Amino acid sequence: MRKIGFDNDKYLSMQSEHIRERIGQFGDQLYLGFGGKLFDDYHASRVLPGFAPDSKLQMLLQLADQAEMIISINAADIERNKIRHDLGITYDQDVIRLIGVYKEKGLYVSSVVITRYAGQSSADVFQKKLEAIGIKVYHHYSIDGYPNNVEKIVSDEGYGKNDYVETTRPLVIVTAPGPGSGKMATCLSQLYHENKRGVKAGYAKFETFPVWNLPLKHPVNVAYEAATADLEDNNIIDPFHLEAYGSIAVNYNRDVETFPVLKAMMESILGESPYQSPTDMGVNMVGNCICDDEVCSNAARNEVVRRYFHAREQLARTGVGKDEVAKLELLMQDLRW
Repeated sequence: MRKIGFDNDKYLSMQSEHIRERIGQFGDQLYLGFGGKLFDDYHASRVLPGFAPDSKLQMLLQLADQAEMIISINAADIERNKIRHDLGITYDQDVIRLIGVYKEKGLYVSSVVITRYAGQSSADVFQKKLEAIGIKVYHHYSIDGYPNNVEKIVSDEGYGKNDYVETTRPLVIVTAPGPGSGKMATCLSQLYHENKRGVKAGYAKFETFPVWNLPLKHPVNVAYEAATADLEDNNIIDPFHLEAYGSIAVNYNRDVETFPVLKAMMESILGESPYQSPTDMGVNMVGNCICDDEVCSNAARNEVVRRYFHAREQLARTGVGKDEVAKLELLMQDLRW
């Protein structure tokens, strides 16, 4: 019998309640940037035995009466037929697939935002397909100097030029077919427009990994680095959290690197930032629901080994992935395997 290390029922209850609390923190509305897989999260279920692959979806279904979904997609990804390699379909095809899945499960998909829109004909064709199935489509545009020219970004010449996405529910989940689709920019653009309309809105992030309240070199967090070994993601100690609160929290390098600019944007939009660190932005309760650390640690170690041999096999077969194998070897050393 498989040993359980994660309390899935506790997670469903605690995570949905924490999101409700975050909505209440801002007043009228929360824009929640949702990273990773909303369902079929087999990485999480492997490293956290007991975590159901569709746990995040089931958690959101507890909030279904309060929630609506926006899907962001980059116009450039439509133009170049970017492929989601785990499924073998293009990003625009995946958006239509996701709309169908979310609706079938009982979630309300209100609209799609085409980001970095510049009149691409392929984006226009895609928009007509979406409108034919009853999905509203909005355009967001490239902003010169993004993300560093905060004064221009947070102005009528920046976010102000973007379409305002009409929403009706207190929780707006912004998701995407993959990275680089503009989820965060969509959320912040909406904050700008809502603020001008007198709506008290906030922004938060939901990323399952790394787990902020586990040690940096905990096997579960090391397994996340193994899962992203082909990218340039690294888990690090959040220096902003350490400075603000004197306590250690784990985040990943991209969030830490972009936080000063994000904080400046939120200060410009809201008058002050509600967050003192990138960890503050998160709503992830996974670390609070591990019920057997040894079981999860062993499962995570096995996941690192599994990914190592998979990368070795790919390197031998294709000649691609030498750096990925080297990083995985280092991670295995971290775990003393």
